[in-house]
Amino acid sequence: MKKTCFFVSDLHGRTNLYEILFEQIKEKQPDAVFLGGDLLPAGMVYGIKNASTNISFTDTFLIPRLIEIKEELKDKYPEIFIIMGNDDPRLKEDKYLENDQTGLFHYSNQKLVKFDTFTVAGYSFVPPTPFLLKDWERYDLDKSVSPGCVHPSDGFYTIEPEEGYSARTIKEDLELLFTDTDFSRLILLTHSPPYNTGLDRAALDGLMVNNKAVDVHVGSKAIANVIKEKQPLISLHGHIHESSRLTGRWKEKINNTWAFSAANDEDGLTIVEFDPYKPESAVRVVV
Repeated sequence: MKKTCFFVSDLHGRTNLYEILFEQIKEKQPDAVFLGGDLLPAGMVYGIKNASTNISFTDTFLIPRLIEIKEELKDKYPEIFIIMGNDDPRLKEDKYLENDQTGLFHYSNQKLVKFDTFTVAGYSFVPPTPFLLKDWERYDLDKSVSPGCVHPSDGFYTIEPEEGYSARTIKEDLELLFTDTDFSRLILLTHSPPYNTGLDRAALDGLMVNNKAVDVHVGSKAIANVIKEKQPLISLHGHIHESSRLTGRWKEKINNTWAFSAANDEDGLTIVEFDPYKPESAVRVVV
């Protein structure tokens, strides 16, 4: 049995990259496409904070284009799994929730969704960053933050969070998500890469904050622990654009898990193409 899957991440609303993706979908007709967060135009959140924009990339571009492709491909239209990322305002999440399970895509954040003989688990949150938007940030293992990062309680949100929201951890979320899961058939789709790997290396060499060295590895320790301990079949990540350039690695074998990153800082669209029945054969191309 063979399944062709595309994984892309961190398109940041660049319509030229989306159009390349759409052409690749129409040409190669994959069985599934995974979108790993940071979907919307970079800087959109600041317009939302200042109430200076009413333009919705999701409404005016992404959903209409997906509808066109679905009508064109009919039964060859792939299953699409979507999560948001830390640059995406949660104010826009309702549009993804509205279209979930309509056949257009599966909005997969904090859900387990079936795909063929596999289960897809999506998770959008990342550990605290230096940025102020906190819609998709969580403490990682505990309530500490790395030097240079801003506490979730000290940033801003595009929707009013419920009480205690900013104090939750990625570790707690993942414990709730994975209560009775067959990890041997699991495809884990997270915006954050696992900590201390070739996939989470940021360009922070030599940076000091309050006389403390900034960690060049900025991924999630909680996600790393789940991968090491539970060993899902495949894990898919984005978020750190420069990691593959700095480390020379876009894939990593973590125990029995094949971990892939589609984030990059090159021109062009990066696509990781993989078959979940044969993950070791995955390739990554820039189109």
